[in-house]
Amino acid sequence: MFANLLNLTPRPPERAAFVEEVVVRQRMPRNPKLERMILFCWVLIAIKHVAIIWVCRHYPVPFHQLWVNFPTWLLGALATGIYFARVWRR
Repeated sequence: MFANLLNLTPRPPERAAFVEEVVVRQRMPRNPKLERMILFCWVLIAIKHVAIIWVCRHYPVPFHQLWVNFPTWLLGALATGIYFARVWRR
């Protein structure tokens, strides 16, 4: 009396009930040399920041110190973030 409306739509053929493929991705191993280089670069950025702040306070310069310091910090943070995001990604 009531038609089964679900049978009116075509269904894809059912697949076998077993696993066809397993893909295992391993994390990128941490590179101690690269991490030391990143740390060294951050120390250089900090020294540069201190030098720029000193120069801007002792000499009349036509710009604010953040015009130099902020892009340097931003690019360093971006590069560091990309590296650690790739290392810690699952």
